[in-house]
Amino acid sequence: MAETDKPSIHCFGDDALGEADTVGLAQKLRSGECSVRELTEAAIARIEKVDPSLNAMAFRSYERARGAVSHGNGLSGIPFLVKDNTDLAGLPTGHGSAAVARRPAKKDGAYASQLLGTGLNVLGKTNLPEFGFNATTEPDYTEPTRNPWNTEFSTGGSSGGSAALVAAGAVPMAHANDGGGSIRIPAACCGLVGLKPTRERHRVTDQAKQLPVNVLSEGVVTRTVRDTALFHAEMETVYSNRRLPPIGRVEGPGNRRLRIGLMTDSINGHRTDDDTRQTVEATARLLERNGHIVESVAPPVKPSFPEDFKLYWGFLAFMAEKLGWHAFGRGFQPEKMDGLSKGLSRHYRHNMWRTPAMVARLKRTRQQYAHFFKTYDALLSPVVGHTTPRIGYLSPDVPFETLFERLQAYASFTPYFNTAGGPALSMPMGRTADNLPISVHIAAGHGHERLLLELGFELEAG
Repeated sequence: MAETDKPSIHCFGDDALGEADTVGLAQKLRSGECSVRELTEAAIARIEKVDPSLNAMAFRSYERARGAVSHGNGLSGIPFLVKDNTDLAGLPTGHGSAAVARRPAKKDGAYASQLLGTGLNVLGKTNLPEFGFNATTEPDYTEPTRNPWNTEFSTGGSSGGSAALVAAGAVPMAHANDGGGSIRIPAACCGLVGLKPTRERHRVTDQAKQLPVNVLSEGVVTRTVRDTALFHAEMETVYSNRRLPPIGRVEGPGNRRLRIGLMTDSINGHRTDDDTRQTVEATARLLERNGHIVESVAPPVKPSFPEDFKLYWGFLAFMAEKLGWHAFGRGFQPEKMDGLSKGLSRHYRHNMWRTPAMVARLKRTRQQYAHFFKTYDALLSPVVGHTTPRIGYLSPDVPFETLFERLQAYASFTPYFNTAGGPALSMPMGRTADNLPISVHIAAGHGHERLLLELGFELEAG
């Protein structure tokens, strides 16, 4: 653990993991330089070293992980963590909520089956805010998950537990999923690479299939672009959606020069703060120096979108409250839901008459999005409206109206890409005076994750 006047936490060291990323560890396994058991024990020791300070772990499954072996493919035997809203047989699924009874899942979820098919070695499950609704990982029944760059600050949400442990060096990559920014926001807060893939790129959960607008995508947070590229290539060996062009293995920047739209302010009236804006503009200049054409553009979305997404957010909370016994099992106690979930549910109850029009407009965002990408190859913007907030600023204990106004100013860019279903990438490109990363957001047309990974490699190289 390293402590400075800006408290930070890491666990990189002289063990089997060293400072290697997933690609490097896979090479060490293939060469015989280390064993799966050695990687597993090193990752367990690292988790136990930093988690008392970060509070990122929900459940541990160390004994099962200790029995893993490598089968020689790209991810087999790599230490890994799964977000605690995904069923793994034999482990509880808590969904970040005191309202959910902790009972072991009877079987692996659809997406977990695909993950496990790659050979990843799961050591346990990571914390999230209740039902993934918040943009910070501060569930009200336990201590907040803290940012390893500066423990006074948020990890983002909802995949904040995964992001904290990857950024701290405990594991090289971890599971994340995204219904409104929950891969990209924690990646931005913790200085990681976070790709939200095209909708239905991977196996779809039963819960997502039942949504009137499926806003969910699954993926990982990593420390390098090549790790994210390897993950998606290996996932395609287990399952490939034939309706989408394959990503394949991406190993470096592309050769084609692109036309890129630049959007620095969101559509909901909140101006981006200066540090974030300057980082995005500096990234635009770097892309121009590399030969790309960058042009300022208006947001490719209707002005009704912010209110529509707020109502849909409320619909999800309302359904959790009323049908939680079906979604989360026996013993669900809606009275224990947190202040954000209850406030969202109230908002929906007062406005539910607007549901048919709201759903119709959100479904049309896919076509609006596709139309924009007939002109542009990519869209560059901030990930969030301002730099990472301190612990407590977005706590579910904050009065709902104040909290939601703060959330609208902060998570002001990412939700559109969930309703539209396109891929988007969070890339760390700057740093604040508080030793916190600042990231940029790059989106592309449906099915064009390969283009985003190529741009990610280019930005990573500087």
